[in-house]
Amino acid sequence: MKEKKKKQKRVSIGGQAVLEGVMMRGKLSMATAVRDPEGVIQIESERLEPPEKKSKFSRLPFIRGVVNFVRSLIDGNRILMRSADVAMTDEEQPSKAEKWLREKHKIDLGGILDTISVVLGVLLALVIFIALPQWLTGFLPFDKTSTGLDGLWFNLIEGGIRLVIFVLYILLISLIPTLKRVFMYHGAEHKTITCFESGRELTVENVRGCSRVHDRCGTTFLFLVMIVSILVFSLVNVAVAGWLYTGNTKVDGVLRFALKILMLPVVAGVSYEILRLLSKTKSKFFLLFKWPGLLLQKLTTREPEDGMIECAITAFTTVLKMDEDPTIPERVFATAGKMSALLKNTKKRFSQCGIEEEEAEWIFALVLDMPKSAVATEERILKTAQAKEIVCIADERLTGRPLWYIVGDADFCGYKIKVDERVLIPRPETEELAMLVVGAAEEGQSVLDLCTGSGAIAIAAYKELEKYNRKVKMTATDISAEALELAKENAEANEADILFIQSDLFTRIRGRFDIIVSNPPYIPSNDIDGLQREVKGFEPRLALDGGADGLDIYRRIAQEAGKYLNRGGMLIMEVGEGEANEVVKLFKSSSYAMIIKDFNGVDRYVKIVM
Repeated sequence: MKEKKKKQKRVSIGGQAVLEGVMMRGKLSMATAVRDPEGVIQIESERLEPPEKKSKFSRLPFIRGVVNFVRSLIDGNRILMRSADVAMTDEEQPSKAEKWLREKHKIDLGGILDTISVVLGVLLALVIFIALPQWLTGFLPFDKTSTGLDGLWFNLIEGGIRLVIFVLYILLISLIPTLKRVFMYHGAEHKTITCFESGRELTVENVRGCSRVHDRCGTTFLFLVMIVSILVFSLVNVAVAGWLYTGNTKVDGVLRFALKILMLPVVAGVSYEILRLLSKTKSKFFLLFKWPGLLLQKLTTREPEDGMIECAITAFTTVLKMDEDPTIPERVFATAGKMSALLKNTKKRFSQCGIEEEEAEWIFALVLDMPKSAVATEERILKTAQAKEIVCIADERLTGRPLWYIVGDADFCGYKIKVDERVLIPRPETEELAMLVVGAAEEGQSVLDLCTGSGAIAIAAYKELEKYNRKVKMTATDISAEALELAKENAEANEADILFIQSDLFTRIRGRFDIIVSNPPYIPSNDIDGLQREVKGFEPRLALDGGADGLDIYRRIAQEAGKYLNRGGMLIMEVGEGEANEVVKLFKSSSYAMIIKDFNGVDRYVKIVM
């Protein structure tokens, strides 16, 4: 069935072809999609300063053209270099000499070479498109400094030569295989934007059928620059010929070249405004002015492959979503390179989303198997596989999912505890609760861990007591069958002999114990929605919700614990901030009660002797 064509719509998104990919830029964001050597499309995105926050001066007509031109040169080169990082393999990464200079003398040879290449590129452009046409025109029998017809013809012919050189330059570089592919990606960029503006769904099939020329293309802008430069240079020549030129051919040649350089901002500003005007109209009258630029686009674009179209669609939709939703985090390429650069970028992304920067260091430490304390100071050159793993974890963390769920396990008292959405992630303060059990338990005693969750407290206490040759009979319970399933896996992995029972507190418990330990749910119900996104959105509510005031489970424990404790038995519990005194009041028949602070000085633990 033929797709129904939707209403024509305009979009402020423009783009640029890069090595093996496409960059798209909107009003509020920019995204580049590049296919890496493994065939995976990698995305790097960043947020831009909103137009209304930019200075009014930079938004003035003609001035904005100069600003955009300079910005395009800077950003374009930066993104081109970034795409090259993704497109190259590890074997093409910096040599041993470059690594040695970087690590021993803090000299980034790659960065220096990039800067040199940019400078040389600009100089080469000035030579090819300004100096060369001027030099070739110098052989013509015209008075170059004339304010009359000779001067006009001179500038017209020079502009024509410049245009011919530009076309020949495009034809020559299109013969280079790598740049030919860039032209194909350029075609994919245009087709994607055209497809969206025509109101059609962005699919490879739909995009493939669209035109690869577009009104707002940089090629058209460059053509306008060529035409406008003829007019501007001619007018300037007329204005200054009478008092600037000396009559010395060489000196006048230098002056003419310098004037052209000085007039480039004017040329860029005027050309930009003309391009804006032409792109806003579909009038057939203006088609005459558009036609040469559109024709040139036939040279700078090629029919793309389907995979190239996929890249363009990915970049476009990323910008579209980011412009609409300011909460979508930035993304970064996973490439081989300096560890410090990726660490800095990851910390920046985390900070923007309200995530502790320390978590970025944990990711690097875990992936690279190095101490977390060394991450911020030690410099390494990451391999692509390492960078990909780090970026993958960081991207998932930015969705809000807790880091330790992503990693799959957490360290608790030195023991590896597997965790996922079935259980709470063990907190550092809960380690002290386990150590209180270790300090209190004696050889041969029985210990009950209520609300065990991942089994972390029971496992840590059992293993630590085992170190001191104080074996205990350890039992652990939880109302959740899923949590107990994971707790059993953890006990087996850590070789801890623990009896697990599915029970709603004491409902299925038989016998008495010397110690009962518990870290029950203690968050007031109304407070849960105000918790961090990673807690309220991912950790099980059953393990968080302590009722209206957070004390529901403690009340039940206070009512029933005496039936399950031996004479002189001890109850050790973790409590929420500000709850310790209220919990103690629940145990009216106890013979002894103690409140213990955690490492932050918060009343965190309650010890009850029945």
